[in-house]
Amino acid sequence: MIHSVFHAIGVFFSHLTAVEWKWLALGILAQLGKLVAVSRAWTNIVRAAYPHERVRWRTMFGAYVAGTGVNAIIPARGGDVVRLFLAKRRIEHATYTTLVSTSLLQTLFDMVVAGCFVLWALTQHVLPGIDVLKSPSLPSLDYGWAFRHPTAGLILFLLLLLFGAALVAWVAERVEQFKAKVAQGFAAFANRNYYATRVVPWQLLDWTLRLVTVFFFLRAFHIPATLHNALLVQVSQSLATILPVSPAGIGTEQALLVYIFRNVTTKSLALSFSVGMRVTLIVVNALVGFTAILVMTGTLNVRRQAEADRAGTKKPAGVKVSDGR
Repeated sequence: MIHSVFHAIGVFFSHLTAVEWKWLALGILAQLGKLVAVSRAWTNIVRAAYPHERVRWRTMFGAYVAGTGVNAIIPARGGDVVRLFLAKRRIEHATYTTLVSTSLLQTLFDMVVAGCFVLWALTQHVLPGIDVLKSPSLPSLDYGWAFRHPTAGLILFLLLLLFGAALVAWVAERVEQFKAKVAQGFAAFANRNYYATRVVPWQLLDWTLRLVTVFFFLRAFHIPATLHNALLVQVSQSLATILPVSPAGIGTEQALLVYIFRNVTTKSLALSFSVGMRVTLIVVNALVGFTAILVMTGTLNVRRQAEADRAGTKKPAGVKVSDGR
């Protein structure tokens, strides 16, 4: 998989001179707008959970982009922990249980939209079938080995389910008022009018800007920029995040796009687009995210800041920063 990714990066650089930079820049702006939209949705979800606390959008934006930046370079959703940590330390009386629930509520909407896109893609007969997934023709697919070794894949899947169930049971036993705190995180959804007017519009804007971002990147790499192709790219990105073994799911996304675009463009151009778009977004997300971490904590070492918080101080040793409020 690593060899395939580096090969694709090499192909991207070989096509670099053909990239139209104005469309690339517009794609980056659309991505930044997407981060604003999704952080607005999360802010309103958290405000509903903590109606008596001061929940600033800039705080939630910083926490969200920080998590996105970490997720861009570290697999397995490690940035989600950073996002929750930064949000909790800026919201009085916040608990991780409730904040996790707010993230889950936000994710449920994304799952519904992504699921609809995947169902649409299935009707178009463009996704690889089981036979293709089992073959070595998609070597960089993060979870392709599970199809090539179904018994081991099923065992691992069941173990993950058992581990998840055990973890939830363990947390439920040790967290006071667990059900109440989970319900608190879903307070925005309980108020249907609030959810429909303060959360859903921002999440719809988020998904619209995702497609706009893809559209601009397609133009930048001279691939037909149609709604059909933009949806196919979005489907590949959604499937790549199911099991993000490679950073930002770059391996899976590359493999799926090459297959999906087999009748749209050449393999080399599909590789160039796939890796070019993903590398660009990784760099943008990482720069914005780690800048937010530095501004919010005064250090890039989040673990050290967490240890400092537990020790009773808000500032890392030797660093003087504003609290940003």
